[in-house]
Amino acid sequence: MKYNQLGRTGLFVSEICLGAMTFGGGVDAGIWKAIGSIGQDGVDKIIGHALAAGVNFIDTADVYSFGQSERVVGQSLKNLGVARKDVVVATKVYGEMGPGPNDRGASRGHIMDSVRGSLERLQTDYIDLYQIHGNDSVTPIDETLRALDDLTSQGLVRYIGVSNWTAWKIAKSLGLSEAKGYARFETLQAYYSIAGRDLERELIPMLTEEKLGLMVWSPLAGGLLSGKFGPGAPTVEGARRTTFDFPPVNTERAWACVAAMREIGKIHGVSVARVALAWLLAKPHVMTVIIGAKTVEQLADNLAAVDLTLSVDEIRKLDEVSILPDEYPGWMLERQGGTRLPKPFSAKKS
Repeated sequence: MKYNQLGRTGLFVSEICLGAMTFGGGVDAGIWKAIGSIGQDGVDKIIGHALAAGVNFIDTADVYSFGQSERVVGQSLKNLGVARKDVVVATKVYGEMGPGPNDRGASRGHIMDSVRGSLERLQTDYIDLYQIHGNDSVTPIDETLRALDDLTSQGLVRYIGVSNWTAWKIAKSLGLSEAKGYARFETLQAYYSIAGRDLERELIPMLTEEKLGLMVWSPLAGGLLSGKFGPGAPTVEGARRTTFDFPPVNTERAWACVAAMREIGKIHGVSVARVALAWLLAKPHVMTVIIGAKTVEQLADNLAAVDLTLSVDEIRKLDEVSILPDEYPGWMLERQGGTRLPKPFSAKKS
């Protein structure tokens, strides 16, 4: 297991992060039933196995199973006797947590109300990484940032991050944080997979420039890239994708990726899922890949991706089969920027 800096901070996190969206025994409603509702015993086994493999990073959210995910994560760390300093705990705020108009969003009120609940459920005095889970089109950015800065000043939160925001809004928030002396976002949690490379257009260049860490969610596109779907694989009854078809994916391009990964997997004697994860782990702009699991066996296969090194030719093949279609202004930037690459300049003598 390798460990990478959390953004530009001095905190190091494992390149595999254990996602807790499938945790939350007792919740049997809505999407949480489809995603998973693993109870305390199952959570203890999965977290124990992940920690033994070198994972030191766990990501959850208050909205996952309406707080139950945070609750079982916190209890599991107690049950396993894990020292608080040895695990980096991330959670999120934004989602709907009640029937009232202020039980959601990124307002100061909702953030201040929510952080207390998360701390109580996680049974901890502080949250290592507190993330805004979605885009609030109503609340001013500086209101959100001021609230998060207060939480870091109070020691309730150590670092802050954001999820599912556009590049321009993150860039604006970084400018506001610098101008006003607020704590700044250090991470972005975003969807990224070999079948969904859209963030490479705007977000990756911005993250690289500003030194934010990328946390990848749904690296297997909601299970679509697990090898259970597509040409040559019979659909598995009860699989998450059959009941919760998310995130949206261009299946024509996805099946081409799966076919290429299946060939590479056969060469290495590994699963399609492991190849998909190894492709992401090879990307220099990826800080950590979040994996969720319903069983220890599934977790073990995904964790083994850290030991799979794809060759240059294999990565090139996967890059080519999954390449994004041209889109403006990208094609124009490439056309006009070719003469501005960093190389020696020599003027012709007349």
